[in-house]
Amino acid sequence: MTEDIRTPTPPSPASRLRVFFGLERNIVVLLAALFLMGLGEELWMGFVPKYLEALGGGVLVWTTYQSLKDFLDAVYQYPGGLAADRLGRRKALVLFNLLAIGGYSLYLVGRHWSFILLGTLLVAGWGSMSLPATFAVIADGLRQGRRAIGFSVQSILKRIPIVVAPVLGGWLLYAYGIIPGFRIALLVTIALAFAALFVQQRMYKDLPAATPAAPTGVWKTLRFLRPELKKLLVSDILARLAEGIPEALVVIYATTNLGASIALYGALKGLQMLVSIVCYLPAGKLADRWGQAPFIAMTFGFFALFPLAFAAYAFLPGWGVVPFLVTAAILAGLRELGEPARKSLIVDLVAQDRRGEGVGAYYLARGLAVAPAPLLGGALWLISPQLPFAAAAVAGLAGLVWYLWRGPRSA
Repeated sequence: MTEDIRTPTPPSPASRLRVFFGLERNIVVLLAALFLMGLGEELWMGFVPKYLEALGGGVLVWTTYQSLKDFLDAVYQYPGGLAADRLGRRKALVLFNLLAIGGYSLYLVGRHWSFILLGTLLVAGWGSMSLPATFAVIADGLRQGRRAIGFSVQSILKRIPIVVAPVLGGWLLYAYGIIPGFRIALLVTIALAFAALFVQQRMYKDLPAATPAAPTGVWKTLRFLRPELKKLLVSDILARLAEGIPEALVVIYATTNLGASIALYGALKGLQMLVSIVCYLPAGKLADRWGQAPFIAMTFGFFALFPLAFAAYAFLPGWGVVPFLVTAAILAGLRELGEPARKSLIVDLVAQDRRGEGVGAYYLARGLAVAPAPLLGGALWLISPQLPFAAAAVAGLAGLVWYLWRGPRSA
């Protein structure tokens, strides 16, 4: 009897690339949906303060919008995580998509800035509620030690639209005017959102999963987060304060105070995301190999440097506006250097049987702490346009110091 000995077929280059980048089926579907939704939203997201200004809103309206957005980003995280655990990843993502389409529609039909505030209640359903589900899908599909590269790919696919879309969106607003151009962008967004809905509904494959643990409630969940995760949360809050205090004011400062065109601002947003994308893959692979801590520390450092550059500009005579804004855009892009490492550390530190709930509670706490930041920025702006950026730089530096002193190095 002849023994049949067969040489195993070596994996194809495409298979090796799929494994290298962590492209499991459901992760690919998730990435496709994130790409389509991001491509639509980023056409107009960075220009909302200018749109509110065109609709008659002043500085308090711009900063109220940003604070509302940040507040919803916070409070929607926990129910989004619960939905991901209880409904399943696919049904939850479809639900969040439908909420966002409703919000885009309100933005489209509204003729007063109050419709933007109302529509934001629904638009945030995708960007905020889907985050815990995104973390859960990647953590479900990839083992510990492989997740930073998964989050790197997710971050790249999420941000590629930000390289292209703000440039196109800025051109639309420049060519057709603020209000007509913004509404054209919204029509494109709604079409792309329906395409993302089709992808999720038809192509996502629900996986057998362990019965999720019964919800414990947000405060109990936060109380029993691992001490390492609580320490990371403190640094994360301070870094996001550095982002949030001037967030609604950057576009106004660049276009009104510094005289940059809206089209140039859109191009600079694209440059910012391009810098982030170039960093993601090497940073993710090195974080999986060397550990997450160095990359998390660097990203917190850049959160301080970006607003510091704006605060210092008034004291840099002779520096042209365009070189300054290009430098600021590069610093803003480098803020994302440690994001894959930070996200992988978070999912490593939460309990597997309530991963969505744990991530949602973490981001709820962070978001609630950061939500008032744009209003603080608006109040400081009324004193001096440079003051919000100076305050943000101090908060970012504090976040870096705390992480270097007490932050977790690994799970």
